Amino acid sequence: MQAETNKTLSVEIISFVDMIRHSRSANTARTYDNAMKAFVSVLLDHHVDPSRIPPTELSEEAVLWFLSYLKNYAPTTERLYLTALMRLYEYLAAEGYLNDNLPRVRLLIRQRARRPGYRLPQFPYSDIEKILLYANNLAFASSASEEENLRNLRDRAFIIMLADTGLRVHEACALKRGDIDWNEGKAIVVGKGNRQAIIRLSSRVIRALQDYLTARAKLDGGSGRPLGSNPLLARHDRGAGKKIKPITTTTGRNIIKERVVQALGQSAEGVITPHSFRHYFVTIVLRASGNLKLAQELARHQSISVTQRYAHLSDDELDRGYYEIFDVK
Repeated sequence: MQAETNKTLSVEIISFVDMIRHSRSANTARTYDNAMKAFVSVLLDHHVDPSRIPPTELSEEAVLWFLSYLKNYAPTTERLYLTALMRLYEYLAAEGYLNDNLPRVRLLIRQRARRPGYRLPQFPYSDIEKILLYANNLAFASSASEEENLRNLRDRAFIIMLADTGLRVHEACALKRGDIDWNEGKAIVVGKGNRQAIIRLSSRVIRALQDYLTARAKLDGGSGRPLGSNPLLARHDRGAGKKIKPITTTTGRNIIKERVVQALGQSAEGVITPHSFRHYFVTIVLRASGNLKLAQELARHQSISVTQRYAHLSDDELDRGYYEIFDVK
């Protein structure tokens, strides 16, 4: 393929980011855009102006500059940005600019990139149990208005669903009523990378959802839309009025933040996040089954190495093992 010689590197970088924006998720596009801005900054620091040179003049030395620059970032960020850079080089190669040095660039990145360290997922297991108990009791809480009662029932269903399904917060917020198969106790979700998956719903999730939707029946009936197209979790505030509008990811996070403080006190704010319930879910599966593959499939982890991070002994088991060894009487 013969590349055009009148295009600058800047033009090709813009075209590359635009391609990512149209083919990948908004979060991925944002990461790639930030990576490219950082890369251009590094080039300028080394007196290479991408607006003045053709893509053919982009050398493998630029990769070394970028690697050196990224040492100030966390290893996980470094790997994300290097992935974006590698994709840029592949894009330029596909356009006919860099066929000769692409293998060398791959080798440089593979040899020099740091491997991110892994920490065991830590979360206060017993506190999540307390939050679940608090959430369940929201069904019996006195309410000053119909909207408050609906919020209580919605938040109860939301919290229990996060804990019993391992759903990510954005996945839960995006669910529609039509995504639920009530007879099978399953739901279709769109997860990371726009991949569809089927999740299982426990009996207490189904009960909580049905309690909420039954109380919401009047609003759904007046929406003028098929029930299946309405959001599973809706807003119940002054701005929504009598309309059925879905909660956003931000709203979902705020629900957890508010209910955590109500259940555990102000000191717990920020300690437990929506993702803590996903940790809880994986840990529950592993404790009950000891089956790493089962936990991986239910949590929809692409790599089993992610699931393995949860396969650690509980504090109680560690305490018991330690004292049996060192405090033998």
